[in-house]
Amino acid sequence: MSKVEMKEVRLLLVEDEYQLLKAIRTFLEEEKYVVVAVETYRSAQQEIKNENYDVCLIDINLPDGSGNSLINLIKSKQQKTGIIIISSHNMTEDKVQSLDLGADDYLTKPFDLHELNARIRSVLRRKLGDSRHQVVSESISVYPNEFKAFVHDVELELTKKEFEMLLYLMSNKNRLITKESLAAHLWGISIEFSDNYDYIYTHVKNLRKKLMNAGATDNIKNVHGIGYRFEVA
Repeated sequence: MSKVEMKEVRLLLVEDEYQLLKAIRTFLEEEKYVVVAVETYRSAQQEIKNENYDVCLIDINLPDGSGNSLINLIKSKQQKTGIIIISSHNMTEDKVQSLDLGADDYLTKPFDLHELNARIRSVLRRKLGDSRHQVVSESISVYPNEFKAFVHDVELELTKKEFEMLLYLMSNKNRLITKESLAAHLWGISIEFSDNYDYIYTHVKNLRKKLMNAGATDNIKNVHGIGYRFEVA
């Protein structure tokens, strides 16, 4: 079993494509987030001014304004709020502009909703700090606040990236984590521009070896050509 304690997380979704807005909202509500969804720039302005959110998901192309303009408003009022841009624009300059304005992540449409959830979790950890005191799966125990991981009672000697990778995979147990999502979480959004993910394979290989040498089950499964899954029965 995996024990994860999560506080209520409030999300603001700003998206003018109604069917996409509906699909994202339904999925995230099933994931136990509290979601407020709006379709216009003006409605988003009012929500940001009147309410506090943990993460804002913002489409750039809104019918009455630019989603990028909302970033400054969020930053001026809610310093710890995470910002994820969701956009059909895939040009490097568009991504750089949003990130320079203060966005934490940039996800290009179309995207998998599970990857969106993984990005939200990643931003929450970076912006708010991980509120969980312990993450446990079978024989593996991870203590985020203490930067420690154990197999049974044996402490693992992990690098910073190996620790972050283990925590990320365990926090998303039984979910497919793409190489792109894993790279973005561990090395930053700019790593998306890379087409060589050999360094991820190396880190996964080293982490898996340390876990198995300590007596853990090999839970990290390779999904060929796509990414990884931390499998727990």
